[in-house]
Amino acid sequence: MPTNTWRKSSYCQEGEACVHISTDLNKVHITDSDAAQTIVTVSHGAFAALVKSL
Repeated sequence: MPTNTWRKSSYCQEGEACVHISTDLNKVHITDSDAAQTIVTVSHGAFAALVKSL
């Protein structure tokens, strides 16, 4: 599990059901809550492509 600080999406509605991300040198970690029970880890390039497509 990443040790970096999780950052919550600025587009979050009420509650904690939001996208949270944490980054390190090689990867971006994505989850949908503060609890971070399920974490998707992708490369910086893959994350950039996802953001661009959105």
